[in-house]
Amino acid sequence: MAAPLSHRTDDWWRDAVIYQVYPRSFADGDGDGTGDLAGVRARLPYLAELGVDAVWFTPWYLSPLVDGGYDVADYRTIDPAFGTLAEAEKLIAEARALDLRVIVDIVPNHVSDQHTWFREALEAGPGSAARARFHFRPGRGEHGELPPNDWPSQFSGNTWTRVPDGEWYLHLFTPEQPDLNWSHPDVRHEHEDILRFWFERGVSGVRIDSAALLTKAPDLRDFVEGVDPHPYIDQDEIHDVYRSWRAIADEYGGVFVGEVWLPDAERFARYLRPDELHTAFNFNFLSCPWEPGRLRATIDDTLAEHAPVGAPATWVLCNHDVTRTVTRYGRADTGFDFATKTFGTHTDLALGTRRARAAALLTLALPGSVYLYQGEELGLPEADIPLDRIQDPMHARSGGTDPGRDGCRVPLPWTADEPWYGFGSHTEPWLPQPREWEGYAVDRQGADGGSMLALYREALRLRRSVEGFGDGPLTWLPAREGVLAFARTDGLVCVVNLSPAPAALPPYERLLLSSGPLDPDGGLPTDTAAWLRT
Repeated sequence: MAAPLSHRTDDWWRDAVIYQVYPRSFADGDGDGTGDLAGVRARLPYLAELGVDAVWFTPWYLSPLVDGGYDVADYRTIDPAFGTLAEAEKLIAEARALDLRVIVDIVPNHVSDQHTWFREALEAGPGSAARARFHFRPGRGEHGELPPNDWPSQFSGNTWTRVPDGEWYLHLFTPEQPDLNWSHPDVRHEHEDILRFWFERGVSGVRIDSAALLTKAPDLRDFVEGVDPHPYIDQDEIHDVYRSWRAIADEYGGVFVGEVWLPDAERFARYLRPDELHTAFNFNFLSCPWEPGRLRATIDDTLAEHAPVGAPATWVLCNHDVTRTVTRYGRADTGFDFATKTFGTHTDLALGTRRARAAALLTLALPGSVYLYQGEELGLPEADIPLDRIQDPMHARSGGTDPGRDGCRVPLPWTADEPWYGFGSHTEPWLPQPREWEGYAVDRQGADGGSMLALYREALRLRRSVEGFGDGPLTWLPAREGVLAFARTDGLVCVVNLSPAPAALPPYERLLLSSGPLDPDGGLPTDTAAWLRT
């Protein structure tokens, strides 16, 4: 592995490339059709060769898997489908030996309805101490038959479920995911202990799911569109939680990345103050269409909102919730919005792939850290899942109109000529792989110098070894309409052509890398990016 450059900060997280593993779909070590820690451990050399700095695992804890592991029954136990705690500890150590840090996922807004606390709450009854850890309330209406308030769900459907004794409990997601009451000291102490538990096992960081949702208005008042403050998003009290967490992380040298969906830049930046979270996901960039003006504005806005608190930006094109990049960029609407997901949206995969290659170089050249979702380095498209195989609750709760998120969670293809493309050995994977995926397999792409995998490997090698990448300033350069061009330090320049015609490159000393071939006269084709040394 290449040593860190001398100009890079000692704070590795400020410019790291972090690979997201969805354990259920990465690699199946025991052949039962479900990805597991044994599979990940066997593939750690692949991640080291790819050139990433850290690996973020979506929840691997004990869970009924109603919502892909985001319904946690026990934060200190690995789900048997994935392995054991001892295997997790080995994985963390083996990753570190390969210079790969590990980031785990904490889900603090809610637990599984199979969690010990919630089972105790159901048994204890109204007014009990056990129920105080959650949001149990009597219903409205003459006989308490109506929910306590009208809050909208983060998924489709209701946010309250009534139990046999007549009380209702709050769940912003599915009924199997009851929300915790963050004004209760037990909840705060428990999560502080969970953080220590994983930091003591060697993890380097924690990703915080739904990080702006934890605290709720004490009166659980009704939601009124457009009226602030919101009763359950971005409550001021939430910052007390993260200040206490930061003190724990600082003890261990750990870092946080928050899943914070907020349109207000000033409110967003509050989460990144020096005594709170280190970083937060940049969802404006992720959902931005492939349009030069929109992209430049999003990049500027992102850097501007991080600057006052001195936090690094994060850049991500896709994750386990979002339509895969090559599919999204091949559509008429190249942005992303959960509300507009539908079945049967046409896509041009050749166009989307060309744009995704250019977007990879754009993203990796920006200041800050980058998150790479498994399979993006292979250029995997969104898969069409047969209706009878869809498992995502977003599909069922929408009445079948939302295709859900399973299309980006299909198990990876490793070996073209093996059953199930080398994902596992004995049993069909938990989600079906498209028949045409053999061409995307790691072994095929590894032997093809023009593949998406080859592009990512070379881009990540250069990002580690060439001066100018990573944290630091960005300066926009003059460029014609439809072309994005910016300089980093040490003569590094990135040019991305989103216009319909080839673009002339600025004078340069060396072409470091391009996402596709240049024109015979040296012009940069449409939907192509280049890194230059000037």
